This record gives sequence, C-alpha cells and structure tokens, in this order.
Amino acid sequence: MPETLTIGQLSARSGVAPSALRYYERLGLIRSQRTGGNQRRYARTELRRVAFIRISQQVGVSLEEIREALDSLPSSRTPTPDDWAALSRAWRDRLDEKIRLLGKLRDDLDGCIGCGCLSLQRCTLYNPADSLAAEGPGARLMLPGADPDRASA
Repeated sequence: MPETLTIGQLSARSGVAPSALRYYERLGLIRSQRTGGNQRRYARTELRRVAFIRISQQVGVSLEEIREALDSLPSSRTPTPDDWAALSRAWRDRLDEKIRLLGKLRDDLDGCIGCGCLSLQRCTLYNPADSLAAEGPGARLMLPGADPDRASA
C-alpha cells in the first residue's frame, strides 16, 4: 500500500471533492508534498484530518475553529490517539453547548409547527418591531441566557 495518496485518491477515499481538498490545503487544514512534476501527494494520515474537518463542519463548526483545533496537533509527527483525545477534551464544552442549542431549536420548532404561531407571546423566533436589535444580530431569544418575555415587553 503506498505511503502517499494523489489528490484523486484522497478525494475518493474521503468523499471530498478535489477542489475542496485544495481549498482545505490553502487554508492550512491539510498538508501535501509536491513531486518533481509539481503534483500533490498526501500522507495517509491526512485522511483522519479530512474526516475530522467534514464531521466538524456538519455539526456547525467553522473552518477557522477547525484550523485552530488542527493547529494544536503536532506537525512534526503523526498525531497519536492521545493527541486526538486532548483535542476532543478541549472541544467537549463547546460541543455540549451545540448539542443543547440543537435540542432547544428542535423542541422550539416542534412547538412552532404545532401551534401555528397562535402564541406569539411565547415564540422564541418572534421579535415584534425588531425590539431586540440593540442586543445584537441573530435569533436573540434562542441564544443562551435568553428571556422569552423580553420580546413581548
């Protein structure tokens, strides 16, 4: 089994388009070496990094956050299970908060669909007259620490 992969092989094994792999490389998320003919060659260990990038993106982690996490891994050697475990521990609180917010979104949307928006005083998406604009962008009533009574005040 070859030690390195072409971009086509990495794409086929990871399920990520070559254009995305080139973009990840440009951002410093993955690394390649060049052959004498200037072709990219990826170490097999880059498959793990690509898998980490894909799953992280699917749960809403930004590429900048992913890059910061990957930068915590050693660059001079293949990361060990202990290296990956340390990265996982560093992300645990962030991921727990994302899980909590996803559950809240799911539950609140179930309520919205079920109520048909007949209870606007309790709706976490309703913001009459944009009264929450001064608090910042986004769904202010869905964010951590939100008080649903603020929009109706």
